[in-house]
Amino acid sequence: MRNRIRVLFVCGKNTARSQMGEALLNAIAGDRFEAESAGLEAGDSLNPFVVEVLQEIGIDISAKKTKKIMDLYESGKTYDYVIAVCDAAQAELCPVFPGVKKQLHWPFPDPASFEGTRKEKLQRTREIREEMKAKIEEWMREIT
Repeated sequence: MRNRIRVLFVCGKNTARSQMGEALLNAIAGDRFEAESAGLEAGDSLNPFVVEVLQEIGIDISAKKTKKIMDLYESGKTYDYVIAVCDAAQAELCPVFPGVKKQLHWPFPDPASFEGTRKEKLQRTREIREEMKAKIEEWMREIT
């Protein structure tokens, strides 16, 4: 079996966007890619809207824990791609992993910042899920 392409998704607290990226890539192409996620800090818990909208498409991340990027860095983990899904200011704070082919920046809005009713927050989180899924699929076509 050939080696899978290793991808790390990063964001601020590893509670929403990076977890979504990891889950989507592993679900779409886990046979060719191995995705992980981490945050500049580890948040307290996963965003419940992200957990719910992923469950809607058959992906269960409810048992996942948040992780800090520095823990992965210090453990010597290596990645082919590091994809920051946070804003530019946070993306600049990510450490440079040895051996990374490319660092990418795909800014997505943070579901924790969404305002409105529960229904409105869920709908906006679904939109982010679909935007991220489309971006992942487009990127996979570019690199494979």
